[in-house]
Amino acid sequence: MTHYQSALAIAQQIHSQALSSAQVTELMLNRIERYGHLRPYVTVTADIALQQAARADEEIRAGNVRSPLHGVPIAFKDLLATQGVVTTSGTTIYADHVPDHNATVVSRLLDAGTVMLGKLKLTEGAFSRHHPDVEIPVNPWNENYWTGVSSSGSGVATAAGLCYASLGTDTGGSIRFPAAANGIVGLKPTWGRVSRHGAFPLAYSLDHIGPMTRTVADAAAMLGIMAGYDALDPTSSRRPVPDYLSGDDFSVSGLRIGFDEAYVRGNTAAEHVAAVEQVLELLAGLGFEICPIRVDYQEVCRNWVITTGVEAAHAHAATFPRRRAEYGPIAGLLDLGLSVDAATYMQAELGRRSFMAALDGLFQDVDVILCPSMLLYKPPREGSSAMDEAESDLTETLKFTAPYDFSGNPTLSIPWPAATGEVPASFQLVGRHFDEGGLIRLGRLLEEQRGELAPALTS
Repeated sequence: MTHYQSALAIAQQIHSQALSSAQVTELMLNRIERYGHLRPYVTVTADIALQQAARADEEIRAGNVRSPLHGVPIAFKDLLATQGVVTTSGTTIYADHVPDHNATVVSRLLDAGTVMLGKLKLTEGAFSRHHPDVEIPVNPWNENYWTGVSSSGSGVATAAGLCYASLGTDTGGSIRFPAAANGIVGLKPTWGRVSRHGAFPLAYSLDHIGPMTRTVADAAAMLGIMAGYDALDPTSSRRPVPDYLSGDDFSVSGLRIGFDEAYVRGNTAAEHVAAVEQVLELLAGLGFEICPIRVDYQEVCRNWVITTGVEAAHAHAATFPRRRAEYGPIAGLLDLGLSVDAATYMQAELGRRSFMAALDGLFQDVDVILCPSMLLYKPPREGSSAMDEAESDLTETLKFTAPYDFSGNPTLSIPWPAATGEVPASFQLVGRHFDEGGLIRLGRLLEEQRGELAPALTS
């Protein structure tokens, strides 16, 4: 099934001219139309995609292969600016917003020869729920299950074979939730590893941009193109970008794996706990040292809500509360942010520094933390009463995701077969700052122990 192949596998066929970028792009466009009931796209840029594919084929025939992903059709979360293409940020306020520039990550991927299929849906302003005027994407494994948020369209389209890879953003779990819910890979890089220029913010100091793919190697290829300093984002890191794809600079020999049994078990779904335990057993069998640790997450999750509210209110200052009537569920977060006083905000930020210091201390004793990617297995779809109840305790809902946005550490979410044999479970690897390469190397090793995972779709 060509549509479920990895981005790198398709790229190899395009570069060898066994397939053309135009053929693969037309396949994707046909599938997007055929499976339109999944609704992951806000905008499909068919004409642009076909033009870019034709150019890619011409360059490849001339021997000019720009990157490992040259000619591969991908898609972008619709809060990333795309020149001349509507960018809504999941809102109705920006329903007609057409940027005059590309986000840096968009420019870098297009300069690398990828093909833009279109823009993917997200929740309102990249927070927890979709605007009521937006048709919610549908989980390709089962229409009654949650798609994950906020990069809902990215998770659905990548899992369903409606693009070969996509970009998401993550402020409290928005790459990892939809990756876990849809059975794909999600990589949240270190804060500052990837430029945020041209991305509409939820919270400036917490937002991360990263790849959502079907394999860890695809995520490595995407990150290698996206990462690096950008003068348009002064918070981006000047550290050199390693070759994540080759892995030559990274070793997994002798890695120490941190595992907090109480943190992992708690009230976590049995399927995710089983996945983590299977991975733990596998790693122990391969000779890795398993080290007991403790992750204190309760206070950091509460502080995350305060910081996110304040920074989101600042990001929406031009339109909120002046245009409150046009807002949906994110209004509650913005009201919270506007109500926070300076002392409360500073207390949250001091708590953040304390958590970062504690985590740095943990990484003196371990190299990677292993935990689930999310609390629930097969959560019900957005808008159901069961989902309302599940979201009522944010501290628990965010326990595996928000702490590592608050600290800026890189994380890698990987799907794993569930005992039920239906929707995959998932687990997450958390690493030291800027050790994406180590996570990728370990993730690829684990992925080799697992079969293919893809939903069976019906038109």
